[in-house]
Amino acid sequence: MPDAARTPAEIEAGIARRRQRLAETLDEIAVRVHPSTIAGDLKARAAATMDRSVGRALVTANRTVTAVRSQFVTPEGAPRMDRVVPVVVLAVAVGGLLVASTRRRGR
Repeated sequence: MPDAARTPAEIEAGIARRRQRLAETLDEIAVRVHPSTIAGDLKARAAATMDRSVGRALVTANRTVTAVRSQFVTPEGAPRMDRVVPVVVLAVAVGGLLVASTRRRGR
């Protein structure tokens, strides 16, 4: 509608609407550039990145534990004694050596 055909009241109403939209836009910009908003956004991004990293680490750890477990336990859940016994003997031997080494240093 051309300006000549509009009444002064319609022009004033249009100006009021534009002012209102401009005020809303300025308020939105002020919120977006406020330091606390920026800091909050950065915190949220950092938390999301950390969550993804922790999630990946947990998946990797779970796969590793599952792989190691499969070396010492059958699919039915029974221990594989042919693999468990040598590891236990080795662990006891290493522990004994550490205790003996600690006692020698203490003298």
